[in-house]
Amino acid sequence: MKVSYHGHSVVQIDSNGKKIIIDPFIRGNQSTDLKVEDVNPDVILVTHGHNDHVGDTVEIAKRNNSLVIANHEIATFLGWQGVNTHGMHIGGSRQFDFGKVKLTQAFHGSSYETENNELIYCGMSAGILFMAEGKTIYHAGDTGLFSDMKLIGERHPIDVAFLPIGDNFTMGPEDAAYAAKLLGAKMVVPIHYNTFPPIKQDPFQFVEMLENKNGKVLEPGEFIEL
Repeated sequence: MKVSYHGHSVVQIDSNGKKIIIDPFIRGNQSTDLKVEDVNPDVILVTHGHNDHVGDTVEIAKRNNSLVIANHEIATFLGWQGVNTHGMHIGGSRQFDFGKVKLTQAFHGSSYETENNELIYCGMSAGILFMAEGKTIYHAGDTGLFSDMKLIGERHPIDVAFLPIGDNFTMGPEDAAYAAKLLGAKMVVPIHYNTFPPIKQDPFQFVEMLENKNGKVLEPGEFIEL
């Protein structure tokens, strides 16, 4: 399994011959190494409805006939736009041919802003557990710290956890470091930082804060193999 980071909260997983991308925010993402026209996933996972996470999902999914997995509200909203979707909700899991997906809680807002200055309700924010090839990847989405992260880690031993550290909209470095302790992940990778001025952080300083010294900063385009 190959897991790569592509700026902001964009994570790609290559597993079982399939490409799975999470929160493909590419246009407008100054930190990504990707170009929309070059992204060709089989599956897109979306954590919540904010524009910097839904990103370019519709364009990418339509071009590649990708399956988009998200909560029911987002799946319905994207389905109306001609996208092939599968709706789920928090606490639910499903085994697909490429791996198992489970949605976890995340404490954050979730709405999509249209060009007409409308806010579309997008249900509850979620984190994602992805399980394949005997490995478990946890993408926390946008969230604040919550104590049930300990339960998530106990129920699903995590090989790699992608945690937001940007502060202002999500956990900051201190809370994210405590979240890493609760989760007990073998490796922790910071995400959701430095894309915009309000979330400017030093990811290397965050890694130094980790109690188990099990963090790794991935530059856009870098990957780990599990």
